[in-house]
Amino acid sequence: MRIGVLGTGMVGRTIAASLAKLDHEVMVGSRDPAATLARDQPDGYHNPPFRAWHEQHPGVKLGTFAEAAAHGEVLVNATAGEHSLDALGQAGEANLGGKLLLDVANPLDFSHGMPPSLAVCNTDSLGERIQRAFPAAKVVKALNTMTAQVMVDPGQLAGGDHHAFVCGDDHDAKAQAIELLTGWFGWRNVLDLGDITAARATEMVLPIWLRLLGALETPMFNLKVVT
Repeated sequence: MRIGVLGTGMVGRTIAASLAKLDHEVMVGSRDPAATLARDQPDGYHNPPFRAWHEQHPGVKLGTFAEAAAHGEVLVNATAGEHSLDALGQAGEANLGGKLLLDVANPLDFSHGMPPSLAVCNTDSLGERIQRAFPAAKVVKALNTMTAQVMVDPGQLAGGDHHAFVCGDDHDAKAQAIELLTGWFGWRNVLDLGDITAARATEMVLPIWLRLLGALETPMFNLKVVT
């Protein structure tokens, strides 16, 4: 399958590498591919520059947001939430239309220091804003409640006995997303929370997730729903 991953940060890299390992044709999208490859310093999270990662994953292509979106039969929004709408605008509505868009981004606001707050919550969400801005895209919010390594390898925690959540307005797109999460990454438990307004809830997991990160001193944890 051809997959476009928008975003060159650690989430985008982790998802792209995992999908490439499964022999999918993956293109990562960047605002400025030349500038992305030219950077030689770690990012703000101390991750190595993209160029170093790309040298280890030569099978993953790099292009503009528009090129990656045009390439993909399925798209993943792994951009920083504050820049997602702009990045998807650069990707182009024509390249998004009719395609499953897995939105794993969170609307984190770092302007008041750490831990970040949410730039939008309660009565709206980033997932909803993306769906409103690009009505022809089939937006499914997914995987935004965990760290990147758990997204692509849930089995490393409790044998995979924990939960991922999906929500979106298109029933068939959600069914496809659940099938892909199961087939790509081995998710055993995926809960459908309903329409895209449920993204308000999954994005609002982030404040407790960040506090747990501080308390546990590791991002390697996830939520399990018990009834």
